[in-house]
Amino acid sequence: MLWAMAGVAVLGFLIMLEIAARRYSMPGPITNQTREVIFAPKSGPLLYAGMALMMVVLTWRQRLIAAGAAIGIDVAFSLVRWAIDAEVTNGHSFGNGALWVILGYAVIAVTRRTGRERVLLLKGVGLGLLLVSGRKTGDTWLLITSKTRPAVLDQYVATADHALGNPSWLVGRIVKATGPIGAHVLDYVYIQLAVAAVIVALYQLRNVAVERRFPGHHLVRTFLVIGLVGPAIYMIFPVVGPIFAYGADGGHWAAANLWPDTPPPLNTPHKMPFDEITPRNCMPSLHTAWATAIFLHSRKGPWILRFAGAFWLIATLGATLGFGYHYGVDLVAGVVFALTIESALRSLDRGWDRSGIQLVTHGAAVFAALLMSYRYLPMEMAKHPLVSGPLLILAMTSVVHGYVRTTKVWEPKAAPARHPEPQPELVRGL
Repeated sequence: MLWAMAGVAVLGFLIMLEIAARRYSMPGPITNQTREVIFAPKSGPLLYAGMALMMVVLTWRQRLIAAGAAIGIDVAFSLVRWAIDAEVTNGHSFGNGALWVILGYAVIAVTRRTGRERVLLLKGVGLGLLLVSGRKTGDTWLLITSKTRPAVLDQYVATADHALGNPSWLVGRIVKATGPIGAHVLDYVYIQLAVAAVIVALYQLRNVAVERRFPGHHLVRTFLVIGLVGPAIYMIFPVVGPIFAYGADGGHWAAANLWPDTPPPLNTPHKMPFDEITPRNCMPSLHTAWATAIFLHSRKGPWILRFAGAFWLIATLGATLGFGYHYGVDLVAGVVFALTIESALRSLDRGWDRSGIQLVTHGAAVFAALLMSYRYLPMEMAKHPLVSGPLLILAMTSVVHGYVRTTKVWEPKAAPARHPEPQPELVRGL
């Protein structure tokens, strides 16, 4: 019943976004996803990642059949596109097969399965489709932010960023100095963040096919909730990022062409108009939030997964700053945002208690305080960086410390083994 209610809620949300997108003469998430059944997908790796999530409910034999069918369908689509000379310009030449397999198993679940087996298979299909639909939903959200928020708050955020020493400008010069190799590595990490999340999620869900049930909490839940709630903050706090507001990518809309060579001057900030194309997707940094979630959920894996989680977090932070997509204060807010969402979902899974309520309340209060300070105290923060900078880091650290301390208490304690007490020897008859 809960899964059915969640499915209806998600479908209703997608329909609302579809209607909102149509008001601005744009295709919505449902239209974009439906097109990928036939046309070249925008993200082939993501479709195969969604199929991999769906396959956690299948046996190994069924997984091999599903993978073979997806590859075969993609080969057939590629041959047809080659035969009719259909050029793939804005997408991948593969991925249709993965989507067909996911939809095929949805049909199998409804027509060929019953009882718990049907529910389990539908959960797997829903998990795969949610990952894919989440990307389309995010794209539509970003387009809506660019259409509905004509003025951006970059000058406020850039002024507040003086408290941290303008890290985007510093890291941008470092990435520029590394040349194309460093830029390509960071770009791949930045783009394929969802694929990294699926790798960690597959480890967490590796026993679903055997146990015939999903764990109460896993990375995909956090990933999707971050992507759902985050864009709502964009509507409240629209920011385009340094490379647009202070760089060449902003064109004549930019306040100046300063990034990454010259830090922005310290002037009284004000709202600035911007184009209707660039997404207002900086505050908070959702890439930082997602990478933080990947890091948290990889901690219980083998050493190679823990290493990958730490690498992806560090590389994502470097990419968000080094490419000029975010200010330093965006990343601070992104970490707090991720820990607050993760705390709420873990509390929902284990049952709300005093420690969970305190943890979520603290995270939400710090996040709200950060946004308020960026908006209403940027000049004070910039004029006193030796005070405001450490205070920002201390606020973020307090949320990190509270999360680590509380979740450590939540971990189940292993009961000590009970040894049988020594029995006195029986005294035999005299």
